This record gives sequence, structure tokens and C-alpha cells, in this order.
Amino acid sequence: MSMIHEITPGSLRNKLRKRKGRGESSGHGKTSGRGNKGSKARVGTYIKRGYEGGQTPIFRRFPKRGFSNYDFARRFSIVNLGDLNYFEDGALVDAAALREVGLLPNDSLPVKVLGEGELTKKLTIQVSWYSKSAHSKIAAAGGTAQNLKGEAFEFPKPKKKFIPREPVKKKVAAEEPTEAKPAAEAKPAAEAKSAEEPKA
Repeated sequence: MSMIHEITPGSLRNKLRKRKGRGESSGHGKTSGRGNKGSKARVGTYIKRGYEGGQTPIFRRFPKRGFSNYDFARRFSIVNLGDLNYFEDGALVDAAALREVGLLPNDSLPVKVLGEGELTKKLTIQVSWYSKSAHSKIAAAGGTAQNLKGEAFEFPKPKKKFIPREPVKKKVAAEEPTEAKPAAEAKPAAEAKSAEEPKA
């Protein structure tokens, strides 16, 4: 067994962090490990990911392709059911009340109540959406879950699953052979047709 080739590469690297910017007497020279002048040599510099020194970064040089549902996602401000115990019995809990007590950062998004925690108060909650567990816990505590119109909240009915129909195979009837009409019968019929047409 070789200590250099087998043990040392598998061990962890215990490398001390270099203290930069401690002057020439620190043993790291005038620039103290920071290189020459530039943005990386300054204190408190933040270089964002993908920055390429001012030229157009690669994520802007490439065209966009495909479709994303990100812009169409439904987004909510989340409130857990256990946080609603702050209110007193019989209180009306809506977005304005939640904003007043500090449970909502702003009113820009609709509110959804999740079922995390236990509700011990009998509340009338009036928000945009509920999880199924939160809805059942509110009812079990004697409260009511309402939508923004003040009506009893109801979950939408599940959509019917589309089942494609099986293609119907058409039965091809056996065609009966038709005998060709004799030329003598076809000629009088053509003459009668031409006689009926008005002359221009």
C-alpha cells in the first residue's frame, strides 16, 4: 500500500483560508492574493452569475424556444391553519384582517389556507381558496369556510376523464355486378336529353 497514491487522495483537504488584504508584511505581497486592480480586487464586490465582463451573456445570446406554463400558474399567499388561533371566537378572518395582524406581506396575491396545525377557535374565514384538510378542520371546529363573495366555499367538481371512442369499422357491402346497357338503349336516352335542353 502506497501512502501517497492510495491514502492521501482519499482524505479530506484541510486547507486554511488565505487572509487577503493584510499588506506587504503578510507574506503574500502587495496585492495579498487579490491579483491586480479590477472589480475582483475590491472589497464587497458582488459579481452576479453569468456576468461576462459587460458583453451580452450567453443566456441572452441564445434564442428562446418552447412553451412554459410559468406565467399561467396560480399563485397564492399561504396562511397555515394553526396561525389563525390568534383571532378570537366568532371573528371574521379575511385578507384585510390577516394583513393587519402581520400574517400577510401584502394584498397583491389571493389567500389560500393550508391545513397545517390545529384550529381551536370557531371562526368565519373568507379567503380565495382552501386545501381539503383545512376545509375539513374548519368545519370540525365549528367554523365556516367562505369564498370572497361570502358564500359557502365548495370545491369544483372533478373533470370527466376524456375517453376516446374506438373507431367503428364500416362493413363494406358486396357490390353486385351491374350489366352494361346495350348501346341501342343508351342512344335514344341521349337524344331525348338533348331535345329537352333549350336552344340558345
